[in-house]
Amino acid sequence: MTDLGLPDDILACLFDLDGVVTRTADVHAAAWKQTFDDFLRAREGDAFRPFTDADYDAYVDGLPRADGVRTFLASRDITLPEGAPDDPPDADTVHGLGNRKNELLLERIRAGGVTAYDGTLRYIEAVRARGLRTAIVSSSANCREVLRSIHAEHLFDVRIDGVVAAERGLPGKPRPDTFLAAARDLGVEPSRAAVFEDALAGMDAGRAGGFGYVVGVDRAGRADALYAHGADVVVTDVAELLGDR
Repeated sequence: MTDLGLPDDILACLFDLDGVVTRTADVHAAAWKQTFDDFLRAREGDAFRPFTDADYDAYVDGLPRADGVRTFLASRDITLPEGAPDDPPDADTVHGLGNRKNELLLERIRAGGVTAYDGTLRYIEAVRARGLRTAIVSSSANCREVLRSIHAEHLFDVRIDGVVAAERGLPGKPRPDTFLAAARDLGVEPSRAAVFEDALAGMDAGRAGGFGYVVGVDRAGRADALYAHGADVVVTDVAELLGDR
């Protein structure tokens, strides 16, 4: 293992955004909760069962926006028309609900609701100083805006986000396609790349893609689940890989 806490043959690091580089998981969760609670209240009245943190972890975290809508609604035995990607945010369609969530998320981002994990930024700077290449891999269509809000866009050689995935027709996590695209764009074989993820869907993607090392970032006290889904190592802060505590 190197002083970066990685196997000697790793040449590139592929980082998830939400929950790994930025504290946007809380911002996303709040936007999802407002979206789904408003929808359920209008549909079922004040006795509706609210969207919970457990719902976020089980049905939404790490998934592309429309997949998150479909998966959560299916858990409540609700089916909506798909609609179209440009549906207005008040439309009762899969894409309409997704666009409502995105509208609420952007309001929070622009209000300064995003902060970075300093340990992760310190680790990325160390990785780049050793000559390893870096990519950001996120299902979010707002990835670039989030990176700019924390002044971190320059830390990544490649960006594969929701916009790029849609342009290339790449399925989202737990499929490994977005991570594989990042490795390909960096000119590195998956077996020579490390994946950094906090979501179980991201762990599944890292394992399915045959990546050389999968780092689980435990922000929610679920280390056992991260290992079960394919992590080679689990840390609570990425800087731990540098020997920091």
